[in-house]
Amino acid sequence: MNPRHAKRFLLFALVAVLLGVTARQGFGDAWVSQYTYASAPAKKEPAPKPAAPPVAQEPDIVMQPKPVALSKRVTEYHIDVKLQEDTHMLAGEQSVTWTNPGRQPVSEMYFHLYPNAFRSKDTTFMKESGGQLRGDKATVDSTGYMNLLSLETTEGYSLLPRLHYVQPDDNNPNDLTLAKLRLPNAVAPGKSVTLRMKFEVKLPQVFARMGYAGDFVMAGQWFPKLAVYETAGTRGRAAEGWNIHQYHGNSEFYSDFGIYSVKINVPSSYKVAATGFQTKASVVASGRKTYQYYADDVHDFGWSASPDFVYAEEPFSTEGVPGVRIKLYLDPLHAKFKDRYMHAAKSALAKYAQWYGAYPYTTLSIVVPPKGGNGAGGMEYPTLITAFAAENENPGYDLERTVVHEIGHQYWYGMVASNEFEEAWLDEGFTSYAEDKVMESEYGVEPNLPVEASYMTDPAPLKQLSWSYHSSNHYAENVYMRAKLVLFGIEKQVGAQTMRKIMRTYFQKYKFKHPSTADFQRVVESVTKTKWNDYFSHFVYGNAMSDYSVASIHVRPVKQKGETQYESVVLIKKTGGSLGPVSVVFHFADGTLMPKVWDGKQDHIQYKIVHSSKLLWAAVDPHNDNVLDNKHINNFMKADIAEKSRTRWSVGIAKLLETFFASLAW
Repeated sequence: MNPRHAKRFLLFALVAVLLGVTARQGFGDAWVSQYTYASAPAKKEPAPKPAAPPVAQEPDIVMQPKPVALSKRVTEYHIDVKLQEDTHMLAGEQSVTWTNPGRQPVSEMYFHLYPNAFRSKDTTFMKESGGQLRGDKATVDSTGYMNLLSLETTEGYSLLPRLHYVQPDDNNPNDLTLAKLRLPNAVAPGKSVTLRMKFEVKLPQVFARMGYAGDFVMAGQWFPKLAVYETAGTRGRAAEGWNIHQYHGNSEFYSDFGIYSVKINVPSSYKVAATGFQTKASVVASGRKTYQYYADDVHDFGWSASPDFVYAEEPFSTEGVPGVRIKLYLDPLHAKFKDRYMHAAKSALAKYAQWYGAYPYTTLSIVVPPKGGNGAGGMEYPTLITAFAAENENPGYDLERTVVHEIGHQYWYGMVASNEFEEAWLDEGFTSYAEDKVMESEYGVEPNLPVEASYMTDPAPLKQLSWSYHSSNHYAENVYMRAKLVLFGIEKQVGAQTMRKIMRTYFQKYKFKHPSTADFQRVVESVTKTKWNDYFSHFVYGNAMSDYSVASIHVRPVKQKGETQYESVVLIKKTGGSLGPVSVVFHFADGTLMPKVWDGKQDHIQYKIVHSSKLLWAAVDPHNDNVLDNKHINNFMKADIAEKSRTRWSVGIAKLLETFFASLAW
């Protein structure tokens, strides 16, 4: 074997190893959108200095609520919470008012008590997740809970004996994440009921979006939260009623829009990042500081606190972003990346506003957790997101990608409030698609869709309960990756401009509502003036991919007008769903390239071509335009290899590997 052949052999061996390794790695990291193939910027960052970076003082800027309601504001929360930092406890009181949006009297209410997911290893969340989420593992200290200490009417009548834990999804008696309350009096349509409650939360060592890491605290899903009462017609619902589910390993959240007024009491050395904005200046007394936050037209409230935050703030305005205070709460290790965080935030806000619609809030807070706090990283709350933890002193594009992705959730999770229990793809898939668009537009990082499609080893329907996927990898593979490819598949057929119109129309029509998959399909059909039943049946409601292959080639000499010609018979097959017309190319020994276009409507087509020289090879979809083809290796076939030992190789794969190696700085 000469050196050239040896080098080639080693190259292909490494390819096989790399593909095998990546296939085994699964898709846990896709939860936080880590599937990037671009190399980090070449610029080397200076080593961190021993001294702590200068700390900017938080300005106590008081703001006022908007005069116009953007949503129905079904709920109104007034919460006081105190962080007991020595015991990692939250002591809370809340008054919650619920207005019946339906047409029937309602005699029961349901509350999500999410911290109870960490009460024991026998909860539904812990059993399904196995104590792992997004590559983060629970520790022996990742135990937490929520106790309701009191529950009363405004008249002081105790309702706590009327509260019962329910498990409608799996009948697990050890799961206390959903509670049913029978009201003493039914709430008439359009009328309201106010309840007062006291509660305590034991924060776990940071895991699954909440908890503590040293002095750092992430309070996500931390208060008793009302479930969503869906009116008739919402998400295709025939009759109104509560949408109730437990907290599962493969699911996030679903809530109604409302108003939040929250007082947060922490040690005076702590800074607080929270949903919304301050309505009063912070008050310091007896070594404690109290913040007063307010948010309207949001369906959740999250906050974070730490004495180590390095604070930075910049105003930002552009078309569709009339005026936003971007607030950074940086871990000291990432303080030097302030400008990168700001640039990513501004780029994302500007593009999403330009493409889809205005960002209507006045603040956007970005929290960078400390090393060891990645369980709180890569998460979204209304007007507040968390980036990756500061684990790396020289992060690549993951820094920007995470910020861009989580800000995308302000649109598809925050304003278009999809039901993430039942139709998670409407948030995660849409956000992943939008993220790729911003990364390409602002950073020149193009998505490698054929490689991502090749990872689709176990496609499943997108519209199904989140916990119906058999693992977190399976969930992420479909809800993030495959869902994004489905949207790119629509774009391939209608063009980028029409696709942007589809996405904008969908956002504008369903912001501050709760849309369904069927609602999105109706928008696609309305904009394109075309029926999309087959596409949605195959790729959304079904588990199909769209695999095209060169199935066989037969070449034989024939005589025509006394001259020897060659008849080539090529069979092209389609397995799975149709993705529209596909190109086919034939390459002959005399150098002739003969392109064809197959409409792809049938499950196969046979080409019979008579030419003056032999056919060397045939390829279907040579440019990998079919983004839902997960088996590119069968797109290409040589004609001159014996049938029983015939091997296939894809023209597209070679290009993909070249890109793949370049991304690894080979």
